[in-house]
Amino acid sequence: MNYQILTYEEKENLIWIGFGKHEKKSMTTFTRETLEEMKEAVKSVQLNKTAKGLVFYSHKPGVFLAGVDVTVINSLKTEAEALRALDEAHAIFNAIDDLKIPTVALVDGICLGGGLELCLACKKIFISDNSKTALGLPEVMLGILPGFGGTYRLPKKVGLPNALDMILTGRQIKGKNALKMGLADAVLPTERMKELAPVYLLEKKTGKKKTMKEEIQAQAMDNFLARKIIFQKAREKVLETSKGFYPAPLKILEVLESGAGKNRTDYLAKEAEAFAELSQSIQSKNLQHIFFLTDNSKKLDHKDRLPVMKRGGVLGAGVMGGGIAWLFAQNNQSPLMKDITPAALELGLKQASTNFSASVRKRKMTPDEFQRKMRSIEPTMNFEAMKSVDLIVEAVVENMEVKKKVLAELEGHVRRDAILTSNTSSLSLEEMSKSLKDSSRFAGLHFFNPVNKMPLVEIITHEKASKDTIDTLYKWVLDVKKTPIVVKDGPGFLVNRILGAYLNEASYLIEEGVGMEAIDDAALNFGMPMGPFRLIDEIGIDVGMKVGKILHDGLGPRLKPNDLTTRLYEAKLLGKKGGKGFYLYDEKGKVTGKNPDVQKMILAKKVKMDEMIIQMRLFLPMVNEAAYIFADKIVSDAATVDIGMIYGTGFPPFKGGLLRWADQEGLETLAVRIRNLAKDVSADRFAIAPFLELMILDKKKFYDLK
Repeated sequence: MNYQILTYEEKENLIWIGFGKHEKKSMTTFTRETLEEMKEAVKSVQLNKTAKGLVFYSHKPGVFLAGVDVTVINSLKTEAEALRALDEAHAIFNAIDDLKIPTVALVDGICLGGGLELCLACKKIFISDNSKTALGLPEVMLGILPGFGGTYRLPKKVGLPNALDMILTGRQIKGKNALKMGLADAVLPTERMKELAPVYLLEKKTGKKKTMKEEIQAQAMDNFLARKIIFQKAREKVLETSKGFYPAPLKILEVLESGAGKNRTDYLAKEAEAFAELSQSIQSKNLQHIFFLTDNSKKLDHKDRLPVMKRGGVLGAGVMGGGIAWLFAQNNQSPLMKDITPAALELGLKQASTNFSASVRKRKMTPDEFQRKMRSIEPTMNFEAMKSVDLIVEAVVENMEVKKKVLAELEGHVRRDAILTSNTSSLSLEEMSKSLKDSSRFAGLHFFNPVNKMPLVEIITHEKASKDTIDTLYKWVLDVKKTPIVVKDGPGFLVNRILGAYLNEASYLIEEGVGMEAIDDAALNFGMPMGPFRLIDEIGIDVGMKVGKILHDGLGPRLKPNDLTTRLYEAKLLGKKGGKGFYLYDEKGKVTGKNPDVQKMILAKKVKMDEMIIQMRLFLPMVNEAAYIFADKIVSDAATVDIGMIYGTGFPPFKGGLLRWADQEGLETLAVRIRNLAKDVSADRFAIAPFLELMILDKKKFYDLK
């Protein structure tokens, strides 16, 4: 056969099947065409009477196979179509499994999903000593389960507990951990994998002897009582973490538990049925939608011609400044961190150290790496070394005059090609830019706290910012492994503006007498990671009050803040950072209960309100404000809004994003509810956006906007 995608050759009685030689994308994946060629290649192996072994490998360094191309999964329009596709794939993988000759997969770099399932169909798995080598089954993150036999073969390879952990979480296993758990049979030097593979495959015993604990785990599938306990604990953990919003983890448990003891044919039929059902669920379609949004956000035209930011600088230490310095240091960009007092610099270094220490505890970083990265942060109280910096992030106090003064002073101490940015959360970039002689190289770079955990960065542009400046910042955000969105200047930009409407309405609800727990629970039951009052405490009541004032001043009556946050601020209640806010916190930042002082400030008489009404009060203002944002041309597409809300606020991924949810609910239906709230609650706060009315008249959805 003339292979167009795979390579197939026989050398010294070994058959070598290679992936990725003709792949233009950075990640090699399974496509329909790949599977068709695999089918033919395996037939050739079956007919070969002289071959002593089969080796699967990749031509692309750092990537074995990154799973099935998600467009293939997305193209499955019915359960029947999904079943047909899986039947064909199972036939190929079973044929590999049944080969009488030794078979091995040589894994260097990324090996995920269908890639790992191919490895599991082989008799052995050899991995490289490349630090980027990682094996996993991430299908659960797309709302599905491994469909190429992964749920059947992985428990046999690593034992039931390890298999459940990998399949239910999508966790990736690296290097020696893969060897330790029995997932890999040998670790070989990256440069000599192909040279050593035949020796290890045909002549040497590989892997290690199982410990007694591992033997017990491996036998769990054959022990009814052990299985029962393992699945019970797993189910409890799944319900605790997913709150039942995601059907895939529970379906995975069902397939594994009901399939125990079944033969391969019956088991794989059950796996295929479950995959087909999940692939058509609304949750999976929404999670696939998010995958495509995120994947598209990583694309940037002419990326290679843009300058590389080799050294960073932070102006203003403290918690946020220290977090940004950590990000620079984490990505080997040796940052300067400037402030005006030793105490402020010490606070910034402490924050960076805290972030790195967490990586050491999780064994993602060695103590030596910790020391090296901390030493790369250079604290200073003067501007002398700023000439060496490519990108500077201003992170001083959220005050316009202070920021303008600091930026004007900074401009005189940096190179002409250095990019200046502000980490402001809501102040006007247009106004700030007036303090600079060259505002074309200035933009907003809004990080979310804590920097080491929050994936989103808002890049805020303004009239004089050059395209090269914005593109370079976009490239830098991708390089430091964050998710960028570009928005135009305006009060609160994108995320804080929409979030402000949500948090503001929560404060009005509590003032009306609705219980704080009822409001937080309504948000949690909608799918948010935390309730609005826990979120206000995380942000800081002082910060929330300042942003609320900016939004009200810039946007008018619909964002008029409730005065509850002002009263809390005046009572010196700052939220989690001060140990007291709507809730009380211990020294480690854990909630210990409601704050009785807050309870005294709100209406004593409690009002019972239906949970769905509370949810509509909280989330409809967000949709409405998004429509105002389109009218103000802050963004031009729904994808930007949804990426911002998912990665910046934790909006429920299974709903596909704020505007995907709105489109699915029906804009006309939501508009009726908004009008009713305008009539029954507040004509100002629920003044329906004219842009939303126009969309409904034109029979358009948010995702129709270009």
